[in-house]
Amino acid sequence: MSASEDGDIPQLSSHALAALQEFYAEQIQQTSPGGDDKCNIGIIEENWQLSQFWYSRETALCLAKEAAAAAGECGRIACVSAPSVYQKLRELRGDFSVYIFEYDRRFAIYGEEFVFYDYNNPLDLPEKIAPHSFDIVVADPPYLSEECLRKTSETIKYLTRGKILLCTGAVMEEEAARLLGVKMCKFIPKHNRNLANEFRCYVNYDSGLDRET
Repeated sequence: MSASEDGDIPQLSSHALAALQEFYAEQIQQTSPGGDDKCNIGIIEENWQLSQFWYSRETALCLAKEAAAAAGECGRIACVSAPSVYQKLRELRGDFSVYIFEYDRRFAIYGEEFVFYDYNNPLDLPEKIAPHSFDIVVADPPYLSEECLRKTSETIKYLTRGKILLCTGAVMEEEAARLLGVKMCKFIPKHNRNLANEFRCYVNYDSGLDRET
């Protein structure tokens, strides 16, 4: 998950973006795959100051496989404020394409797959992102509030061709059903950190997550 803030959004110059991508490319080379850091799902680690709380490796992998299966062959997946799922999807290297919609500009390392995203401006997206162009949207709104879920829902409905996989607090069940028509699954996502709020997954399609216990 990631946070947003009010005010003008600073834009990186092409030179600064290239420098950022080069820096993280070096980080990738220096990081051994499958390291022991449980808070590092991929090359980029969680940042609490951006309201990021990574899923456990098992949960991230489960959600990534679910998204890949739901997208289908040559499918398109959008990860909205769900960076740990995105990084796992990249590890799977399946016959799908995936984009990360994130406020955290560290993800610019992933080049064209990165789309800067501020939930306060839910439809402020680049022209290359056509409406209803993703087979499934995996979303994890950064805050447990009606406002955040409502604005993120605008983005979800703009992006998806139909399928939605939402991860948020159990307390948001009614709002999630009202805004997106999703229902709570049996599968319970787990994070690397112990969070005070209970988190659940919600879908609007026949999902394998509903068979998990």
